Amino acid sequence: MQGIILAGGKGSRLYPMTTVISKQLLPVYDKPMIYYPISTLMLAGIRDICIISDPLNLPSYRELLGDGSQWGIIFRYVEQKTPDGLPQAFTLCENLITDSSVALILGDNIFHGAGLGSSLSSMRDIDGGLIFGYAVEDPSPYGVVTIENGMVIKLEEKPRNSPSNLAIPGLYFFDRTVFEISRSLRRSSRGEYEIIDVLKAYLDFDRLTVSVLPRGTVWLDSGTPDSLEDASSYVRVLENRQGLKICCPEEVAYRQGYITKEKFAENLSKMPSSAYKSYLGSLALQ
Repeated sequence: MQGIILAGGKGSRLYPMTTVISKQLLPVYDKPMIYYPISTLMLAGIRDICIISDPLNLPSYRELLGDGSQWGIIFRYVEQKTPDGLPQAFTLCENLITDSSVALILGDNIFHGAGLGSSLSSMRDIDGGLIFGYAVEDPSPYGVVTIENGMVIKLEEKPRNSPSNLAIPGLYFFDRTVFEISRSLRRSSRGEYEIIDVLKAYLDFDRLTVSVLPRGTVWLDSGTPDSLEDASSYVRVLENRQGLKICCPEEVAYRQGYITKEKFAENLSKMPSSAYKSYLGSLALQ
């Protein structure tokens, strides 16, 4: 399985912070926002990742992330001239995805929870489409899935009144049918291609499944000033309480066996003195 991180868009909900910088380059406490979706894909065993962004910010991602070899993975960079909806990610990356399945994660979505990596890695060989359900108090701002006996029976986009409280987070797994579906979509009334239409196409062929994220799993959308602050506060409290950092690609690469201890030490040697480096340095001694 290969991965796609959608790190484009105008980030208008975070204006004026995003006037001259991509939203996914903003900090979530002590790390760039994009480190979190990268770590999620790496934990799922995905080591070949396409990063989509606009022409202005793509050079910044290249400078920040390089080719991925420092973490034992591959980054491919894809230019998105205009944001036309989430399914555009598949049409832009189709020629770069050679595996039988693909995962798409939104660059402003943060996932954290015990056993999350092993759960995600078990879903890599997907036949059809897989989405997640996450219980929220108010599902109206999200895409919502209604299930019955473990089966998807209804999909809604930002419903005012829904019998379900299961929001659909920005992490999706698909087989290669997703490319054909995405090419056939028509623009919605908003003038964009909608991910909900991709999901409905899979549902029409009874090839869409849902996995409800268990209690204790955290999903945060850091795309507004309030949610960005909430995400930073969550990471800060958790890291300071436990003395362990979350979603450090260097640590994930080391623990997953993507890089050797020698490569890990080499990465450390290139970092300036910082709390981040000190934390990673303590891992090298274990």
